[in-house]
Amino acid sequence: MAWNEPGPGGNKDPWDNNGGPPDLDELLKKFRGRFGGGGKRGSGGSSGGLPKGMITMIAIIAGILWLLSGFYIVQPAERGVVLQFGQYLSTVGEGPHWRVPWPVQTVEKVNVDGIRNVSDTQMMLTKDENIVVVDMAVQYRVSSAEDFVFRVRDPDMTLRHALKSAVREVVGKSTMDFILTAGREEVAQQTELLLQETLDSYRTGLVVNEVNIKDAQPPEPVQGAFADAIKAREDEQRLINEAEAYANSVVPQARGEAVRRITEANAYQTRVVQEASGEASRFSQLLAEYERAPEVTRQRLYLETMDEVMSNTDKVLLDVEQSSPLLYLPVDKMGGGRAATSVPSMERGGLSSSGSSSSSSSSSSSRNSRSSSRERASR
Repeated sequence: MAWNEPGPGGNKDPWDNNGGPPDLDELLKKFRGRFGGGGKRGSGGSSGGLPKGMITMIAIIAGILWLLSGFYIVQPAERGVVLQFGQYLSTVGEGPHWRVPWPVQTVEKVNVDGIRNVSDTQMMLTKDENIVVVDMAVQYRVSSAEDFVFRVRDPDMTLRHALKSAVREVVGKSTMDFILTAGREEVAQQTELLLQETLDSYRTGLVVNEVNIKDAQPPEPVQGAFADAIKAREDEQRLINEAEAYANSVVPQARGEAVRRITEANAYQTRVVQEASGEASRFSQLLAEYERAPEVTRQRLYLETMDEVMSNTDKVLLDVEQSSPLLYLPVDKMGGGRAATSVPSMERGGLSSSGSSSSSSSSSSSRNSRSSSRERASR
């Protein structure tokens, strides 16, 4: 009969326990007894839990998964630090590797090729008892993975503290003007060397690539005064450079002018000496000729002198004896050439030809006398 049918055996809840709610504890006990292997079923004595073969299979699968969990891959930029029960064992490079799975061995991967950065701004006292604010930036990387993991608890923090110490030491040995102007590069180099020495002594496994001074300024209240001082220094250097440029342009020009004048003076000296030597030699030769024939030489010198003088001047020849008181001078022809111009006498408005004949006869006679004197001198 169904539990919900009417009648003496019907309308009865199967979960009803003496007409009350079901007992949860009893149900749990029955569930555990059925699936937990807590008792025997029937008279056959077979176990109520999982079969032994299934338990062994589960154990084998779990062991295989545990062994497979030991495989790991190290990237090209990384190094793997293998730990055995927390103690350093070895360092492996890039590629796939296997380790004894946890909890026997563990691996810590460290990026050794990546560039790390740290910046620091400090207010420090210089050698000349001035205060300067220095803003620095450091680029570094990991050089030894095992030292980076085991030697120092926090290598990055150690580098920050070492940077503060190094830059304070270098700035404390330098003057403020040196730091603010031309000494930034040198300060950065000295800081890098000192910082690397400190990191190597601590065996942090870090190597410094570069130290840069991004800014170096006096404190805020006195920046205006320092800016004026720097501007004055720059103006001084600019004026010095301009003066040097002017000197470099003027001095070579003056030296060239001096060389030119010296050369011209030497040439003038040589020319004058040569001319004087020539004149002296000519005079000596002329003296020898004069001693042998004084009259002839004297006449020749006179004629040559007159010829030289008269050949370079305009001449007008007048016939004094046959000329009349009224003379006609051809002014328009006198300035045009060096040839002698004979001016005839004017008699009653006419021109006489006697002047030209007399002038031609006088010039021919002078030429004849001059040629005869030269012949005598040559003999």
